[in-house]
Amino acid sequence: MRFGELDADLTGTDDGTAPVVLVHGLTFDRGTWGPLVSALGRRRTLTVDLPGHGRSPRRGSYDLREVADVLHEAITAAHLGTPVLVGHSIGGVLATVYAAEHPARAVLNIDQPLLAGSFGDLLRSLEPELRGPDHLRVWQRLLAGMGVEQLPPALQGLLRSTPRQDLLLGYWHEVLTTPPQQLRAHRTRQLSALRESGTAYHHVSRAPLNPAYRAWLRTHLPDAAMTVLPGSGHFPHLAQPEALVEILSSWR
Repeated sequence: MRFGELDADLTGTDDGTAPVVLVHGLTFDRGTWGPLVSALGRRRTLTVDLPGHGRSPRRGSYDLREVADVLHEAITAAHLGTPVLVGHSIGGVLATVYAAEHPARAVLNIDQPLLAGSFGDLLRSLEPELRGPDHLRVWQRLLAGMGVEQLPPALQGLLRSTPRQDLLLGYWHEVLTTPPQQLRAHRTRQLSALRESGTAYHHVSRAPLNPAYRAWLRTHLPDAAMTVLPGSGHFPHLAQPEALVEILSSWR
C-alpha cells in the first residue's frame, strides 16, 4: 500500500496498544523486518520503505529532517496517532529525529549511536571515493564490518541492498557536511526534546556502548535504557526478534 509518499505494509489490528513503525537502515528495505513483524503477531505495525528504497520513489533531497516529515505524513495517512518508532542503523537516527519533531510514544534504536564519532571521521576521509565511480567499494568495506556472516543463510537472504550513490551521499549528507561539534549540538537538542515530551528511549547494540557515549546519552536522557544483544552483528532484529518484542511489550 502507499501511505503518503511511502510504500508500506500495515499489519495487525488496533487493540488499544501503541502502534509500531519500523524504519530500516540505509540501502536496505522493509523486507529486513520480516522476522520482527512475525514475532509482533497482531500488534498494529507499519513497515515502510524509506524514500529511494524498495518501492518508494526517490527524492531530490534525503535530508533526515525532511525524510522525518515524509515519514510523519505516512504515519498520519495510516491513522496511527502516537506510535513507537523502531529504527535500525540510520533508521535509528531517523526515528530519533522524528520523535524530536512529532508525537511518539517511544524510540527503540537498533545499533546506531547518534554521534557519528569515528564513523563520521571515516566517511569524511572516504568522501572523494563516495563521490566518484568507486562508491560501491566504500559500501562493501562498511558492509564487511556489519557481521552479516553471523546470521544464518536464510536471514542473510533478507538483506537486499541498493547502495546507489545518491542514497549514500543523500542520507549521509549531514555527517559529511556538518562539523562534529555542531552535529553533537543538534543531537543534544533532539534528546532534550524527547526528555521534555516524556518520550521513552531504548538503545539496543551488538556490543557495550562506548562509556563516553553512554555518559552523554544518560546526561540528556537519564531514563534511557540500554541492552546488548551479541551474536547477530549489526542485525539483532533479524536473529533475535523475540528480545525486541519483549522490549516493545513495555510500551502499551
